Amino acid sequence: MSTPTITSADASGTPVPVLSFSPVVLPVPGRPVDLQVRVTAPATGTGLAVILLSHGQGPSHHLSSLNGYAPLVDLWAAQGFVVIQPTHLTSRMLSHLVADAPGAPFFWRSRSEDMSHILDRLDMIEKAVPLLAGRIDHAEVAVAGHSFGGFTSSLLLGARVTDADEGGVVSLLEPRIKAGVLLAAPGRGDVLNGPMADALPVFRTLDFSTMAAPALVVVGDEDDSRHFTDMGPDWHADPYTLAPGPKALLTLFGAGHGLGGIAGYDAAETTDENPERVAVLARLTAAYLRTRLQAGAPTWQAACEALTADAHPMGRVESK
Repeated sequence: MSTPTITSADASGTPVPVLSFSPVVLPVPGRPVDLQVRVTAPATGTGLAVILLSHGQGPSHHLSSLNGYAPLVDLWAAQGFVVIQPTHLTSRMLSHLVADAPGAPFFWRSRSEDMSHILDRLDMIEKAVPLLAGRIDHAEVAVAGHSFGGFTSSLLLGARVTDADEGGVVSLLEPRIKAGVLLAAPGRGDVLNGPMADALPVFRTLDFSTMAAPALVVVGDEDDSRHFTDMGPDWHADPYTLAPGPKALLTLFGAGHGLGGIAGYDAAETTDENPERVAVLARLTAAYLRTRLQAGAPTWQAACEALTADAHPMGRVESK
């Protein structure tokens, strides 16, 4: 269904109408259920770059699906991006349908493959969404992911893992993706010692040394994921620290795993709700991707300068 026009704001704070349409149903041979996506885009404009957004695996029933992440998605769309959100097989919305499917319950390989399926069907998506035909730049594609979605995005950007069941190194690099944003993503596997460490053995094998694609890694300095490791918030910076450049690291002050509340409006699971922090995050990530996707665009440098010029900055940026 098509939802009513949502009024969001661009980088300058000017209200911009964005349109959201879901579900777009994409048949995928061999997938236990059809791939469903939500598409959110500005109401006007052409040559729009694409952000593929991979949801996390939080406790809510609907936020870990195409129905989540509206606080971030609306702002990205207002700044000129088409955001495409799949419902991965890990979503609680699908648990009753896919509980016995190969790869359950975490479907780590399928999550990345979903994004390649979407890129294979961009023409279909563009034609299915009202008012979108002819407005997408199919060559300008980025990926973003939060938490487990950050792991998914890391694989698409070139990180590798070892398949614990079948053995062998697995690469799911998607060359059509030019850049990425990793939001509170998992870090190295050799420090996993929390109660979730054995549930996802593939995390133990994560190798960032091959993740050469440009990426902005976003961490909260209060994001202490003890269910995986006692390493503290620095664990989430590993995709920056351990991967080759070019990379940038945005550390948000006072932010927990929800990074201010990106997963949903007024979500009870957000422990650090801060709409201003979400707005800053949206501006910086959009500026980063704009510069990476459009050579010569000065928006990232300007956004970093604006962040440091603030009397009370909400974060810091470093790069390599």
